[in-house]
Amino acid sequence: MVDESNNIELTDEHLENNSKGQLIKKAGQLRDRRNELNQMASERAGKRDELNAKTREKVDEAQEHREKRDELNEQVQEHKEKRNELNAKANKLFDKVESAKSDMELGEGKDLEELESEIEQLEFKQQTEVLSTEEERELIEKIESKREEYAERKDKLEDTDGLEDLVEEAEEVRSDASQHHQKVTELADKAQEHHNQMIEAYREADDIRDEADEMHESFVEAQEAADRHHEDFVRVQKRLREMDKKEEKQRQSARDKKKEAAKEEAEEIYQKFKEGETLDTEDLMKLQKTGLL
Repeated sequence: MVDESNNIELTDEHLENNSKGQLIKKAGQLRDRRNELNQMASERAGKRDELNAKTREKVDEAQEHREKRDELNEQVQEHKEKRNELNAKANKLFDKVESAKSDMELGEGKDLEELESEIEQLEFKQQTEVLSTEEERELIEKIESKREEYAERKDKLEDTDGLEDLVEEAEEVRSDASQHHQKVTELADKAQEHHNQMIEAYREADDIRDEADEMHESFVEAQEAADRHHEDFVRVQKRLREMDKKEEKQRQSARDKKKEAAKEEAEEIYQKFKEGETLDTEDLMKLQKTGLL
């Protein structure tokens, strides 16, 4: 803000009624205050330009974060597409595995180790317990049934080499998809960081721009005050010139009157000279000054 208490006031009354000396003093005050305000305006303009430069720097910084964010988001999208493609492929492979297991009737039922354990337990029971003829017959039939189940399941599992390869392939594809998912997560986090930094840079740019706008308003205020003082200074200078002209005109008028009076006096002296009166030295000098002698 401009401290208006230091401004110099000039009214029409000052111009009309102040003496020449007072106006000369007023002109000096106006000139000094104008120069002070121009210096103030220059400093504020420099500060404004500095703030505007910082604003541009922050905007450029925000733009760099925006470009990096967009670049990372493109990479995120690429990895997402690859992940989804691999997951779809893995799902198809696992569907084939399940279908193959279903065809082999391996999806349900006990594994070989479990069946083998059950057979051993039944045989141990047969060997260690006292059983009736009917109980032993039922136990033997049960053992034979388990052995048949074991043999049948073992034969089927021996035919599953291709199925194991299919499972391995499906798991590898799923693993590749997981790696792409991990990249999606990492890149998305980095993209978010750049997004946050972009938002912060734009916020700082807005704050600095507001400060620069305030400084510009302050510059305009100082410059307008300086211009007013300059205009008043010019008005005083114009008034002083008018007063000088008036004084010169008055002096010229006085000189003309004095010259006219001297001429009239010389003509009177010359008339006396023609009439034969004796002239003293002073009278002769007056005639010489007016060219009558």
